[in-house]
Amino acid sequence: MPRPPDPAKRRAVLDRVRDYVLHNGLADLSLRPLAQHLGTSDRMLLYYFGTKERMIAEALALYERRPLLRVHDLLDTLGPPDNPADLRRFMEELWRQFGDPDVRAALPLYLEVMSASVLHPDRYGPVMRDIVTGWTDLLTSIFLDLGMDQDRARTQAALLTDAFLGLLIAPLADGHWDRADTAFHILLSALEPGWQTPA
Repeated sequence: MPRPPDPAKRRAVLDRVRDYVLHNGLADLSLRPLAQHLGTSDRMLLYYFGTKERMIAEALALYERRPLLRVHDLLDTLGPPDNPADLRRFMEELWRQFGDPDVRAALPLYLEVMSASVLHPDRYGPVMRDIVTGWTDLLTSIFLDLGMDQDRARTQAALLTDAFLGLLIAPLADGHWDRADTAFHILLSALEPGWQTPA
């Protein structure tokens, strides 16, 4: 009976896989060149992870700078917003963090994974759910804490999540980060009055 992969070695491989795909993307990714780059074999990668897609999904799930983890880290630092103005400040700080060069460098890969998850949800679905459903669930809980009912909280969370992600993705195509920044603040100004709850 074969021994299970060593967890520390497995994690080290995942970190190097993530770095590789951040620089090279998914479009032309094949196991043999990746294995050569890592100093191992494609057979060994399959032994560790089963499939290429599972390996990529795990590498991104363990990424300390992944989008959902940034939201959780910011909540831990600032505390949960307890009024609309606090929520706006929270979202503005989150947007500012996504302006960091290292985060922006990872966005094309996330866009690739999001696109692949639409075509192959069985392969990349968990990563997509982490990005979209995870954000929406977390923001829903924030809106519930502000006093909204479940339906309204869910709608506001979906609107904020989808708009945030869209404004991050569009500049990857046209390079207009300043315009996206302006649009994001205009969006918050339009949404914030709707975050008030009846006294």
